[in-house]
Parts: sequence; C-alpha cells; structure tokens
Amino acid sequence: MATPDDFAPLAITTRNDFDESVHFGAVVALGPSGEIEFSVGNPHAVVYPRSSNKPMQAVAMVRAGLQLPPDLLALVCASHDGTPMHLDGARRILASAQLDVTDLANTPSMPLDEAAALEVLRAGGGRTALQMNCSGKHSGMLATCVCNGWDHGPAYLDVDHPLQLAITAAIDELCDETHTHIGVDGCGAPAHAMSLLGLARAFRHIADGSAGAAGDEVYRAMTTHPVMVGGDHRDVTVFMRHVPGLMAKDGADGVFAAALPDGRAVAMKVADGGDRARPPVMVAALARLGLDVSAVAPLVEERIMGHGRQVGTVRAVAP
Repeated sequence: MATPDDFAPLAITTRNDFDESVHFGAVVALGPSGEIEFSVGNPHAVVYPRSSNKPMQAVAMVRAGLQLPPDLLALVCASHDGTPMHLDGARRILASAQLDVTDLANTPSMPLDEAAALEVLRAGGGRTALQMNCSGKHSGMLATCVCNGWDHGPAYLDVDHPLQLAITAAIDELCDETHTHIGVDGCGAPAHAMSLLGLARAFRHIADGSAGAAGDEVYRAMTTHPVMVGGDHRDVTVFMRHVPGLMAKDGADGVFAAALPDGRAVAMKVADGGDRARPPVMVAALARLGLDVSAVAPLVEERIMGHGRQVGTVRAVAP
C-alpha cells in the first residue's frame, strides 16, 4: 500500500496571494516508448484507482462478448453525472439484455449533477441505483452476464463470479503486473489496487492499440463520446474534448489517468484523496509530455472563491 514517503508536493492552493494549502501526491508519465519519461513521488506506489479502473473493466466486458454502440460503451466506462441522457443510456443497456433497473445491485445515490439532483428532489424522488454514477458500468456488467449465461443476480459483484474473474485477468494483463489487493468500491463492485505505473501502462495499452480489438472499441467510445464518460462541465470530459486523441478517466480519492495513441500516458494520485489538485497537475503533466494544453488549461482552472468571487487558484508545482 502507499505510504507517506511515496508522495511529494504537487500543487498549492492560494487565497488572496497567500499560500493556504499544499497538496501532496505522486505522478508517473510514460513516453512513446512506454518507458518512464518523468515521475514525481514514487511511480510504484500502490493505489486504488477506483473509477479509473473502468476502461479496463470495459475491455474485459467487450472481450467477454458485450456488444454496444459507442455512446453506450462510453457510459460503461463512466462516472456519469446522472443527467437524463445518462440515465436513458443505462436503461438502454439494460433493455438490450431484457433487464431493467430493478436488476441493478449498485449503491443507490443522487445524481452528481446539481441541477439533475434538484429535479429529483422537486419531483419527490430520492436515491436510486440508476442515478448512481456507476450505473452505466453495472448495466454493462449485467448485460455481459446475460450474454454469457452467467448469474445476473446480486452475485455478479462477488470477486469469484465469472465476470469478475474475467475483469481481474484483464486488469492484470493490461497493467503488466498482478493486482496487489482487491477491496470493495463505493458502488459495490470489486476495487483492484495496483501501482501508478501499472495504471499508466493499462491506459497506454488501451489507447495505443496493444490491448487488441476490445481496447480499440473502448478507446474510440470514450474519445468520441466524452460527455457520456462524465458530463458537460466535468474535467474528464473537458480534457477529452480539448486535447485531441486523449483518453482520460477520473477516479475517486484524487486519481486521474490519461493516454494517447502514440503511447504517452499519465497516472496520478493526490495523497489525501482530494480532487481539486487533479486538473492543474494533469495540465502540467501533459504539457511536460509535449502536448498543447492551451485550450484546456483555462477551462479546468480550479478557482478559489471568497464571498462569491474568485480570490485564488490551485496551481501545480510539479511535475
């Protein structure tokens, strides 16, 4: 597991020209050859990538026979906002396997999108499994179970279920290393832990074609339908919209990973699990890899507010 010694300063939060907070973490970046181009902290630090594992999970599902149009496959890779577009997509995935929302076994939640959540409350609604940001992934898992004749009851979340065994095998292959640990994610699915370097390699394999046809499908789905992966104002969507060819996925507790078809890749973890340092650090890492980030940088700026106006920012100090 990661230790404090694995991390170094990545970003500083400034309020009214006074440095308020220092965000520690680790970053590893791969060059086109697949070798480490640069790192901050320990690139071998073992972390839970949380939802950054979703593209790997999706590769395993496609290899196991899941067939979906690109927009819905992007939703399988998503931590979506829970807008009507996203919820309709999850329903479509379920319907393709003659299932419905009652088959979902993920944790009920409100939509991440504030406007969507308010609409639910105005209508007298509450938390549901469909609205939870992982419902696209769970819908894909259920559809994969159906097409293979596997149990699609709540046991599909068990670590020794055939679906989860296939996912574990794919994750180990894509990371070029054996997973270190398996816990339980917030949604109820198995959560695999691996090194940051392994996470970067997995994204590289999916983006550069070395993960095979299933990886190609996942890469195309995510990069052609980025709004399905997050939402209109989410940093993961903004990065994919404004850095050509970039496949990216955020993960809870300060994780972010991204890759390009030429083999360049980045994986990062903010040590304390906070998310606000992720966008500026990812911008800095991509810039150091030689990418043009001029279009995305102002759109993902982390603004520090004071009495309703901006009084500071979160700025990267590494890499």
